[in-house]
Amino acid sequence: MERFRVVIAVVALAAMGAAAGLVVPALASPSRTTKTTVFVTATDFSFKLSKKSFPAGTVVFKVTNKGKIGHNFKINGKKTPLIAKGKTATLKVVFKKKGKYAYLCTVAGHAKLGMKGAVGVGVKAPTVTTTPTTATTTVTGPSTTITVNMDEYRFGLSQTTVPQGNVTFVIHNVGQQTHNFDLQGKRIGGFLDPGQSETWTVNIAARTWHYVCDVPYHAASGMEGDLVVTG
Repeated sequence: MERFRVVIAVVALAAMGAAAGLVVPALASPSRTTKTTVFVTATDFSFKLSKKSFPAGTVVFKVTNKGKIGHNFKINGKKTPLIAKGKTATLKVVFKKKGKYAYLCTVAGHAKLGMKGAVGVGVKAPTVTTTPTTATTTVTGPSTTITVNMDEYRFGLSQTTVPQGNVTFVIHNVGQQTHNFDLQGKRIGGFLDPGQSETWTVNIAARTWHYVCDVPYHAASGMEGDLVVTG
């Protein structure tokens, strides 16, 4: 009843104002939902966003994969399908609250390699902090060469136990798909197409080192293993 009386009073005031030649301000209408488009470029292994801060509302992420292997993009509980190289996927996400939201590639190991970050919704984008590089100690020992053959879906190493020191990896892709050799914690090898090869040397201390292929699903299919380095 009280609400009805208020409405009648407002209508009456408006009528009086019109009769007197006064301009009566219109009642405010609800604001429209903000819609923002953010272009995301994925590479091996990073994301670049055209905007890292935007107002709350609907945000359309247009994600283009310019890497050599598949990636996806996840934020606020939603993610794209796996995006093949050279392809684009669109992800529509509604942000109802202000705050900082993390994004990442959910393919195993890719976020740890750098495919992650955060945006600011209605607030300033988080500042990216760089972890200082820790000085590494060079270990002495004999120089060793390991030949690595990559195939579907396995690694063939000429040696799986070597002494600490400088180890040279001669890596060949003898399969029919793109692969890489990632000696985790030491060096990420390049993505080699069938028939391609590369060679690199690392100084490696005594411990067990895990290696994988970073192409989506390849490690789970068998492209992983351990290299034992003795003192």
